Amino acid sequence: MIYSFDDLKIKFSNYANIKDKIGREIQAGRLIPVARGLYETDAFISGKYLAGRIYGPSYLSFDYALYIYSLIPEAVYKTYTSATFDKRKAKKYQNAFGVFTYRDVPAKVYPLGVLIHEENGYSYQIATPEKALCDKLYTISPVSNLTELKELLFDDLRIDEDEFAKLNKDILEQLAPLYHSTNLNLLAKFIRRIQ
Repeated sequence: MIYSFDDLKIKFSNYANIKDKIGREIQAGRLIPVARGLYETDAFISGKYLAGRIYGPSYLSFDYALYIYSLIPEAVYKTYTSATFDKRKAKKYQNAFGVFTYRDVPAKVYPLGVLIHEENGYSYQIATPEKALCDKLYTISPVSNLTELKELLFDDLRIDEDEFAKLNKDILEQLAPLYHSTNLNLLAKFIRRIQ
């Protein structure tokens, strides 16, 4: 279970020195520091449950989501990539649960294409496959034509062509222009061409 410092102040309210009590709980392995003022009781919990609490608002996306949806072959063991908005710079946190990185996407698209999952008493947010692909393309230096976009997708990013074919093309066409990005405008054009 995840606890904030405020949660622990209530839980340990009968102790004279709450910070000392938290320190003893950490030493005993009953609390694991996640980020400043945030602790977890289960040392084996997946970082996907913690990513949104470490820095937010945020949802899992980019490489992590693309891997989860089998769109890219690279394993992302203990690496959690998340989207934020209006933060102005990328953030990175590292702890016992993994490496957590956060990058901005446009505020206008932030709430679109995000799923909420509840498992094992935890909840987390993750982009749909279409949204994760759009988020990823948004963060990459622009290419200049459809040939370069195909190379970017299938050679550089190594997007699985069979999985790409399963994506909802209507959703991609709706999302892509909202990013106001060359790569996403080319993606929309590419989608129209292959339909």
